[in-house]
Amino acid sequence: MSTEKLKETIQEVFPDVETIICWQEGFDKIHTTPLFVTAEDQFDKAVWNPLCVQNLTSYLPSMKKKVAVVAKGCDSRTIVQFMQEGLIDRNNVVIIGIPCKGVVSVKKVLKAIDYQPIEDVKVNGDTVVIKTPKGEKTLKVSDVWPDKCATCQYPTPVIYDFLVGDEIQSDKPAESVYDEIREFDAKTLEERKAYFDKEFEKCIRCYACRNACPMCVCQDSCIAETRDPHWITQKMSLTEKTMFHMIHSVHLAGRCVECGECERVCPMDIPVAKIKKKINAEMKNLFDYTTGINPDDKPPMFTFFVDEAKIKEHKL
Repeated sequence: MSTEKLKETIQEVFPDVETIICWQEGFDKIHTTPLFVTAEDQFDKAVWNPLCVQNLTSYLPSMKKKVAVVAKGCDSRTIVQFMQEGLIDRNNVVIIGIPCKGVVSVKKVLKAIDYQPIEDVKVNGDTVVIKTPKGEKTLKVSDVWPDKCATCQYPTPVIYDFLVGDEIQSDKPAESVYDEIREFDAKTLEERKAYFDKEFEKCIRCYACRNACPMCVCQDSCIAETRDPHWITQKMSLTEKTMFHMIHSVHLAGRCVECGECERVCPMDIPVAKIKKKINAEMKNLFDYTTGINPDDKPPMFTFFVDEAKIKEHKL
């Protein structure tokens, strides 16, 4: 699917909305950044390629006018979750869906080229050619994509008004989604705690994971900074860091759409998405629920039943 097809769709949609959120080339060749199209002379800035990694739907709850947004498959699950929670008015959102075969992880690209300065980047189908002072290096997208792409079940958006390109069916086994979690669960409790203690010790409490998360919609009253109630302090101890990440994860129970934004933006390379994925695995096991698939579903934490089919604690 070419950028030109996306531009044609943007041109078609533009008369019916006030803003179109898409991607444009960033501050260097390896990055793209969000583009808010509000005038026709901005159409040519729009791009689509494996470098378009950001989940643009994060902006929707704060938009108070009719907008269009370009969404990949994983991004589209966010829109469904917004609809379930009443965070957006579906009538005011036009969804331009883009079938996606995978995006790149900038962190993995930089590691693959030994952190050399990037002079140019060319995307050729499923490969990315990186030019550095040491020469050119060709990388397969599948070798440098984020972990979420390796098990993606929704390469075609689950909801859209316009689809730019042909539908893509997932070739990843459904049971592979939580292979990583099953492997982690096989470790002892002490081993799991030691693993996350080591990872959380690196945390600098920049809150990038929270700020990038599309479902963290209560940042104005986040427990990480509020003093009433005063759940955690601003100390840099392991206890305080762990408390923040655990609360963040629990607040996403039945809500995390596995878009990977939290892990993508973490400057310390902490696998923060693994905690959310573990909780999602429990949601699947206990409630047979997958986040962000059906707008008519009710998230498990939004309901209450005296008798849950797979939860028997109250009988103990």
